[in-house]
Amino acid sequence: MRKIPHDQNFKNLLLDFPVETLQWVLPEAIEGLGPVEKFEFTRQEPRKRKLSDPDLRLDMPILFTFRGGRQLLLWLVEFQEDKHKFSIYKLLRYTTDEMEAHPDADVVPTVIFSDRRRWRKDVPRMLESRLNDRLLLHFEYIFLKLFDHNARDYFNTRNPVVKILLPKMNYAPEERWEVIRQAYIGLFELVSIQLFLKYVDFIDSYANVKAEERESVLEEIQEREETVMIKQILMEEGWKEGALHGRQEGRQEGRQEGRQEASFNLLSRQLIKKFNLSPEQIGMLEGLRPEDMFDLGEFMLECDSLQEIENWIQRRKAGNLS
Repeated sequence: MRKIPHDQNFKNLLLDFPVETLQWVLPEAIEGLGPVEKFEFTRQEPRKRKLSDPDLRLDMPILFTFRGGRQLLLWLVEFQEDKHKFSIYKLLRYTTDEMEAHPDADVVPTVIFSDRRRWRKDVPRMLESRLNDRLLLHFEYIFLKLFDHNARDYFNTRNPVVKILLPKMNYAPEERWEVIRQAYIGLFELVSIQLFLKYVDFIDSYANVKAEERESVLEEIQEREETVMIKQILMEEGWKEGALHGRQEGRQEGRQEGRQEASFNLLSRQLIKKFNLSPEQIGMLEGLRPEDMFDLGEFMLECDSLQEIENWIQRRKAGNLS
């Protein structure tokens, strides 16, 4: 299993799923402002007051623009699972910097605490300054501690961000395999193969799946049709490399056949579901190479008509790689 720096894990998650993150962290924004029309990522580190100042770990400031031009800056801060590094005073200073840089946006500072342990002492949630009955300053932020959420409560969610984060939530030891299975299946159903393979590493890392446990994971998730395809894809990615055949050429042939079958099954399922195709129409996939079907899976996310799919397949079979 590849080890990726914790901070980079979360930055990638927010880069790949900005709108889904907003829907989970701040659902009232979409309920009140309507659908997101566009988003952009602003600078990842705020301006320092002095070069000697320590860095504030920022996952991602995301500037959302809603229908009608209303803007919201969802500013997500994550502290590598160490709450002792958190300072609400520093957060306030950097928040006012963001407000100055984006005067037309509603700035929403959001802190994600991702350590899987119960706290004896909470972090400060609010700052106030008063003079008699006059309120001079009030500051608070969106507080999100993943371990305060029970993983089981999110098994039916359709948000891929939540599915990926299931292993960081609270669950009993005996629920561990079910949490892993729900994370795998949910993610597989909601995202492309590329993103699925990318965040399998994330799930494995935070569910502490060890190398010797991978075989058990594969056996646990093959009860349903979609989980059989997950198994095929993970095997192709090297999870059981060397275990399919005793000879090198046998392994190579088995990997190629497994890849071809997994890609064909997945695309067939997606086409039938999206365009209500018959089994006969699925025959258009015959002759495509595994890498062609991999690309077609991505192309399907961007088109809305079957004619576009058929034209793409014809061009690819003719040798046009566009």
